Amino acid sequence: MAHSISDIQPFQPVARTLMGPGPSDIYPSVLQSLSKPTLGHLDPLFIAMMDEVKQLLQYAFQTENPFTIAVSAPGSAGMEACFVNLVEPGDTVIVCRNGVFGDRMRENVERCGAHAVMVDDAWGAPVNPEKVEAALKAHPEASIVAFVHAETSTGACSDAQTLATLAREHGCLTIVDAVTSLGGVPLKVDEWQLDAVYSGSQKCLSCVPGLSPVTFSSRAVEKMQARSHKVQSWFLDQSLVLGYWSGDGKRSYHHTAPVNSLYALHESLLKLYQEGIENAWQRHKTMHQRLKAGLERLGIRFVVDEPYRLPQLNAVYIPDGVDDAAVRQHLLNTYNLEIGAGLGDLAGKAWRIGLMGYGARDENIALCLKALEEALR
Repeated sequence: MAHSISDIQPFQPVARTLMGPGPSDIYPSVLQSLSKPTLGHLDPLFIAMMDEVKQLLQYAFQTENPFTIAVSAPGSAGMEACFVNLVEPGDTVIVCRNGVFGDRMRENVERCGAHAVMVDDAWGAPVNPEKVEAALKAHPEASIVAFVHAETSTGACSDAQTLATLAREHGCLTIVDAVTSLGGVPLKVDEWQLDAVYSGSQKCLSCVPGLSPVTFSSRAVEKMQARSHKVQSWFLDQSLVLGYWSGDGKRSYHHTAPVNSLYALHESLLKLYQEGIENAWQRHKTMHQRLKAGLERLGIRFVVDEPYRLPQLNAVYIPDGVDDAAVRQHLLNTYNLEIGAGLGDLAGKAWRIGLMGYGARDENIALCLKALEEALR
């Protein structure tokens, strides 16, 4: 029952430990950066900071792509930005679907007036490159291959390098979902020659939700510039945004950037750079091994086969006879600990335990294992 409006007080959230599929625990210094004085979004000081965000994003993505920015909206808008700018009516796009987010890619393709050729794999399995190759041979008219690098709904990691090589051999660009992979597992945009890659601020970067890092290769930019139809989204038309993020000193006004959120992204990317990206990848791996050992002691099994597991997103089967919602409620009420429910095919069958960014640390693992052991008893 809603209160009377006169009873409403300033909102005071409880301090939770976030070990779900995102948002993840935020670095204290990132939270502090949000309270710095707001600048105008065309202020020279803010513009200089945006240039640093671009450099730091290039480091995180392991790319030298000049067109590397943060879309002023969550990862789903980063996804849409990639599709609406690169897919035109009548195009054929090979879409790899092995979870919820592959299906969202299909939805984007169809809304662009294009034809989606689906390559399906089981939930919990990686994308099968042989099936992708067969689809490319069957559809020589295809211009794009779209796939999820790190499938947040299942915890499966696909071989982005192999899939991108296949796409290039058949004259296709790639659109890659790296929402859960950026900062958590190796992602090498230039070395693997990925074309349009989008991520989110709230996963392994441990920043506030609401920003979507994206990067476009020169091949992707050429395709955007050669479009014969207007991009159907004004806000996400990257040819307009580019004038706002370009580093020539004079900025065109596009929209009011989320100034304080970008301070937070700057701080979280700086933390990634200071740790060193290889060290961050290794830390996620080490923490995953510790969590895995504890879960196996409790008799809990993983959804994904070991070679394809994401260390930062651990999808595990709920033991027989255990009440999914009751366990998650107990963790939340007793320990202020959040773990994620299963999505789609895994709803009611699995939990998703996140070890992302600042959340990938020993005390979180110890708390999670103790709380789960008690709840299962």
